[in-house]
Amino acid sequence: DSAQRAGAGGSGDQVRVFSSRRAVVSQIVAHCALLFAVCFAAEAQQNGKVPRVGFLVDGSPSTHFTRIEAFRQGLRELGYVEGKNIKIEYRYAEGRSERLSELAKQLVGLKVDVIVGSSSRAARPAKDASPSIPIVVALVGDPIGSGLMASLARPGGNVTGFYQYSPELLGKRLELLKEIVPNVSGVGFLYDTDSNAFRSVFKNAEATAKTLALRFQVVEVNARNADYEAAFRLIVNEHLDTLITEATPLATFHRNRILELAKQYRIPAIHSDQEWADAGGLSSYGANRADLFRRTAVYVDKILKGAKPADLPVEQPRKFELIINLKTAKQIGLTIPPNVLARADRVIR
Repeated sequence: DSAQRAGAGGSGDQVRVFSSRRAVVSQIVAHCALLFAVCFAAEAQQNGKVPRVGFLVDGSPSTHFTRIEAFRQGLRELGYVEGKNIKIEYRYAEGRSERLSELAKQLVGLKVDVIVGSSSRAARPAKDASPSIPIVVALVGDPIGSGLMASLARPGGNVTGFYQYSPELLGKRLELLKEIVPNVSGVGFLYDTDSNAFRSVFKNAEATAKTLALRFQVVEVNARNADYEAAFRLIVNEHLDTLITEATPLATFHRNRILELAKQYRIPAIHSDQEWADAGGLSSYGANRADLFRRTAVYVDKILKGAKPADLPVEQPRKFELIINLKTAKQIGLTIPPNVLARADRVIR
């Protein structure tokens, strides 16, 4: 009997121990469930936050309409709907580079998640305003020389983007001008001295011009002296019978005036941006800049999902297009050779 009582007592102790253990486990499970609920709520709150993107443009809504629409299209392809699951804060410098610093500070003050710079000129003040907010540059002129990035493969810091130039492009435009205007002798390059992106490509262009027996001359303008009338008078006086333009922020802002003067003086020109041919320029050859703005949305998406600009390599253009505007050719009395028309990606009639 005593043994039975002892056994019964032992069994009761075991029951109490097991019950105590179950209580401890239940408490742990309860605490874990509470912790999970708190974390889930925090994550849900974070996921419910609408990301805010700052878009800093050195030009105006009209000069950048096509590019900004391409960026929006890129976002839509990734599932973003502006005003619903993403908010974009636009700031336009209207061609006045001195305004960019203040506009960049405004975007930083809004605590945007990412800043998109339309160019290196727009990205520089954004980087100065915040060394931590990720910045994606749609059109990078000189990534390393400008101090925006450490290298193309690993930019470092908080800036990455898309490199729009290569040393060969300016030389290629010279070759195309020679084909478009076979009897060309002198080429003027309309150069914005505020931009450092092209100094490295001048030697390549000069070498190509020498090979083609062309006289290559730089015609300088800048934001403080954007006198394009004087620039074109110099082109005529120097007997430069063709022209190359680069779509720098300054030139883009004055695009319509430049195109008007080229027609007025009947100077065949080739431009770097297809938007110039669409707007009335004779021809264009270069990267599809709208495509670069569309691809900028891909980098914005990656950054919003946790990627670091320092780890996103600077990408180069994938599309280079030759556009010929026959309407303008007719206006200036120029006949485009058939072999050039056959090679054009698009002909405006």
